[in-house]
Amino acid sequence: MSSNVPAGLKYSKEHEWVKVEGNTATIGITDHAQAQLGDIVFIELPKVGSTAVYMKPVGVVESVKAASDIFSPLSGKVLAVNDGLGKSPENVNKDCYGGGWMVKLEMTKPDELNQLLDDKGYAKYIENA
Repeated sequence: MSSNVPAGLKYSKEHEWVKVEGNTATIGITDHAQAQLGDIVFIELPKVGSTAVYMKPVGVVESVKAASDIFSPLSGKVLAVNDGLGKSPENVNKDCYGGGWMVKLEMTKPDELNQLLDDKGYAKYIENA
């Protein structure tokens, strides 16, 4: 199965993606993750102002198949969540790297980015999984 793995993002082995702009990190789940989950029916996201901790759950995504934790690939303060996903969780299936983003963080430990995979590393990781 071939997944869409855009260049220029960072990826966790738990299948989250990170787009960094300045000190802000936008986070979502990867194309591989949404494909594995199937049709997403519900998403629970953190409260704005809460603290995300590296590789700790920051939300839950539920599909017709399973419920899975969303792990924060970085530590930081939650600046924004994608409220639109409450009404339209299927946007993650349709556009996981765009309209299906989940959380924006103000990074508190940007060096954690060094623990994440680049697009080539993530593509190889899911190929071998």
